[in-house]
Amino acid sequence: MSENAASNVEAPLVARRDEAGVVTLTLNRGDRFNPLSAAMIAALEARLDEVAADRSARVVVLAASGRGFCAGHDLKEMRARSEDKAWQQKLFTDCSRMMVKITEIPQPVIARVHGIATAAGCQLVSACDLAVASSDARFALPGVNVGVFCSTPAVGVARNIGRKRAMEMLLTGELFDAPTALSWGLVNRVVPLAELDAEIAKFTGIIVARSGKVVATGKRAFYKQIEQPVVGAYALTAEAMACSLLEPEAAEGIDAFVGKRPARWPAP
Repeated sequence: MSENAASNVEAPLVARRDEAGVVTLTLNRGDRFNPLSAAMIAALEARLDEVAADRSARVVVLAASGRGFCAGHDLKEMRARSEDKAWQQKLFTDCSRMMVKITEIPQPVIARVHGIATAAGCQLVSACDLAVASSDARFALPGVNVGVFCSTPAVGVARNIGRKRAMEMLLTGELFDAPTALSWGLVNRVVPLAELDAEIAKFTGIIVARSGKVVATGKRAFYKQIEQPVVGAYALTAEAMACSLLEPEAAEGIDAFVGKRPARWPAP
């Protein structure tokens, strides 16, 4: 086996790096724009499971190697199994479960987007709690261009940007730029590529400085209420806040605010 071949075999599909409570998960097939193949989906879900169980992990940055973030599903893999409906259904079921897991893990997840984020790659951005894009980033739901409507990517994207804008993406399949993604609500910040990590560090620094328990319970409550009718959402969040105020984190946070001192959060 050649050195290059050995390197390809050994390189993880999703690499992990930890630093001071910040876990960076990097999609690691940059030579192919990090396609969400069946193996990549499984690898990313496994990494998310690892992080969810890691009490030292406070926030996740979802990044990608190569020239772009993620071009969506692996079309060659899908075409090779085009007559196998059970395989196709499993692929989308597994992918949907992985996307939901991003919202279910206790740590906030920040998408670090550069280059293209298309189809299921755009869906991946929409699934993250926050997203920071480089000014060169481009987004699309281009399935219609190749005869496959982007129905599953639309689930997350439409919940970020609304129906009319999502349908524009779905029906035209056209690329749109990072400032448009920002104005539509798909990303939180747009900065030059050279400033991307510094901008993300602003978010991670703030999150790590907060109580991990408060962030985790708040994230869980947010996603539970957001899909409910307003009356049920208020009932759920009233219960969540009442319970939160009984916790030592609330006592410490309020005492610190009143006493004009930094909070000393209890250990997680």
